[in-house]
Amino acid sequence: MNSTATHSYKDTTIFNLIEQEYKRQLHGIELIASENFVSEQVMRAMGSVLTNKYAEGLPKKRYYGGCEVVDEIEQIAIDRVKELFGAVWANVQPHSGAQANAAVMLAVLKPGDKILGFDLSHGGHLTHGSPVNFSGKLYQPSFYGVEPETGLINWDKVEEIAMREKPKLIICGASAYSRDWDYARLRAIADQVGALLMADISHPSGLIAKKLLNDPLEYCHIITTTTHKTLRGPRGGLIMMRKDFENPFGLKNPKGELRMMSELLDSAVFPGTQGGPLEHVIAAKAVAFGEALEPSFAEYAQQVRKNAQTMAQEFIRRGYKVISGGTDNHLMLIDLRSKNLTGKLAQETLIKADITINKNAVPFDDKSPFVTSGMRLGTPAITTRGLKENDMLQIVEWIDEALQNHDNDTKLNQIREKINLQMQKYPLFAY
Repeated sequence: MNSTATHSYKDTTIFNLIEQEYKRQLHGIELIASENFVSEQVMRAMGSVLTNKYAEGLPKKRYYGGCEVVDEIEQIAIDRVKELFGAVWANVQPHSGAQANAAVMLAVLKPGDKILGFDLSHGGHLTHGSPVNFSGKLYQPSFYGVEPETGLINWDKVEEIAMREKPKLIICGASAYSRDWDYARLRAIADQVGALLMADISHPSGLIAKKLLNDPLEYCHIITTTTHKTLRGPRGGLIMMRKDFENPFGLKNPKGELRMMSELLDSAVFPGTQGGPLEHVIAAKAVAFGEALEPSFAEYAQQVRKNAQTMAQEFIRRGYKVISGGTDNHLMLIDLRSKNLTGKLAQETLIKADITINKNAVPFDDKSPFVTSGMRLGTPAITTRGLKENDMLQIVEWIDEALQNHDNDTKLNQIREKINLQMQKYPLFAY
């Protein structure tokens, strides 16, 4: 097919659907904790000619020619994220947080090694040892969780489990845990059992970058994160370390020198788990890291947390059970059983009102993952659009009203109309 023929094709079907998705995002209230809205320049970088370039390898060490420009772009991304988090080493190539976690495990573990992670049903992540995931299939997982009474992690119990299981890798971080982490205590536990400590900070990374939460790089051997969520970049992942160290296997390079962990991690990303890096996404990451270095991003991160705390307290005031009784970060997990609702019903009801949340299992849930007893909400996206604490009170009122009228489509339509009118005051971006 020649160039003229290729560019004569007009795909109205897909671009009409993209337009529909734009309108959905524009008109509604986005409360999915793992979503955010990138800037126009981040989108511009992702949609650039960089998508045409293959660049297997690392900057200045490529397997393809013509990489002079992408080398410079990728190095800028590395330098910016190191400055942002105070890291000494970073790899910005992982396509996702899951890919970053896979690369770390490939680098530091052998098949069958023991890992200790946060239980998925208590708010952890699939890649922290779930039996349906590679992490639970290739390695021997054990888990810690939260206490039924408090919804908090008991660090003494984590130590007990670690002492009993003797894992090679301890994983901290979560997708639905609203409290900060005691990285210092976890490092002491890891040192006690001879384990490496990995922090997956995919959710709160933007807040951590602005020092609103404890710093995992001070204590954890390796840090992974996504680049979206609170970091407000494109969908992707990265791996960081504050301090490089010798690999635990005694592996040596061709010169007979011990290979450093940074070398093992680089090779675990490519060629270990991925092929060519997505240089257009890496460019968008570089833009987002540059944005996050600006003073305005610190103000944004602070507002994300203020909004989440205001929202959580308003839910509690209205009789909802917020797991752990509040939030330190950008999200909250709500047990709906006291309201005689399921997560599935809540999600489906709120969609009718143009409020997007996700159903979520709560600790010690008695319902299936397809139904769940809870819902997870987060404030990164609505904060990007400019909403403040008073808006959180109104949003909770709409959510409460919608859930109380889940079988009344007329009422849900009325709520949706109010929301659509309100969100006209908070434009996203020119599109």
